Amino acid sequence: MNKLTKSILTSFVISGALILAVSCANMKNNDNQKKLFEKEINGKQTTLFTLQNKNGMKVTLTNYGGKIVNIWVPDKNGNLADILLGFNTIDEYVKGSKSFGATVGRYANRIAKATFTLDSVAYQLPVNNGPNCIHGGPDGFYSKVFDAKEVETAEGKVVEMHYVSPDGESGFPGKLDFNVSFKLTEKNELVINYTATTDKPTVLNVTNHSYFNLKGEGKGEITGIEVVVNGDSIAEVANKEMIPTGVYRNILNTPMDFKTPRIAGKDIDADYDQLNYGGGYDHAWILNKTKKGELSFAASAYEPENGRFMEVYTTEPSVQFFTGNSLNGSQTGKSGVAYAKRTGFCFETQHLPDSPNHPNFPSTVLRPGEIFNSTTIFKFSVK
Repeated sequence: MNKLTKSILTSFVISGALILAVSCANMKNNDNQKKLFEKEINGKQTTLFTLQNKNGMKVTLTNYGGKIVNIWVPDKNGNLADILLGFNTIDEYVKGSKSFGATVGRYANRIAKATFTLDSVAYQLPVNNGPNCIHGGPDGFYSKVFDAKEVETAEGKVVEMHYVSPDGESGFPGKLDFNVSFKLTEKNELVINYTATTDKPTVLNVTNHSYFNLKGEGKGEITGIEVVVNGDSIAEVANKEMIPTGVYRNILNTPMDFKTPRIAGKDIDADYDQLNYGGGYDHAWILNKTKKGELSFAASAYEPENGRFMEVYTTEPSVQFFTGNSLNGSQTGKSGVAYAKRTGFCFETQHLPDSPNHPNFPSTVLRPGEIFNSTTIFKFSVK
């Protein structure tokens, strides 16, 4: 064996050892993190699931509230960072804000006066947002332990979660059989699919309520991101309760026009009634679509400091762009930093707020024999 051959073999051995060491370290870290999410809540076991692709992107999920816990993505220099606000343990998720990373239902966003009428029957919901109901009430999907499992598919591993919401839970009619699945592709796409059926007429509006910070979790305000939202109008709100008036307000050439890239903080405090009501952006944009239910581009965010770029595609008719105006430092996150105002943003793909009380809005009614289907994709890259 000559010196060159020996050198090559030695390099392979060293490289193999390094890869094995890194792989073992990752497995150990995953196991250690998983232990922090194992707990019995209301007689059901919680745990942590990990999805990872060949690009180094990693997503972790817990079946407590169908929550996304971490999203690790690279920047333009290949540096990985967790870009999701949240906590390090299941106990912190139980004690803290229920919405971080959560699957939200039965009805995402607000329902005015916590009541709606369906087929001439009035339904009373819990009040948890002024006089209104938000995100399904204080005991919504985000506080439930889902049945969950990992499934191997031709496209890779998928985490499937299932929950049966009994008839009358939080005031909503019908026994709802609900499923949400999460898949990470080699294109750095996190694909979220929702399906549901009911045994009685009901209303349903679900979303994922992740707070993103493309600088990295705990790295300050998000007002420097460059945002695009594919909508010409919003569901106009009446006042600081953020309940829609029923009017689609055209927002082109206003401080809320994101048809072309706009820095989020440029006009966030402009003297414009809708921004005054929300304390910043917290509105539902009506998405431009060629046909109902098509999977199409909704929004994007670009962080110029590190090049991280996020795109959102959805079958839903609307996206709620929220700039974390209500974050107030009362929640301390993974890195030990308090989440102050505007340190995270949300792209909540959904139907419009208070749709059951506005016949002109796209319907959220689900009836027996129908299957609710919805897909949202969060795609990450650099530029």
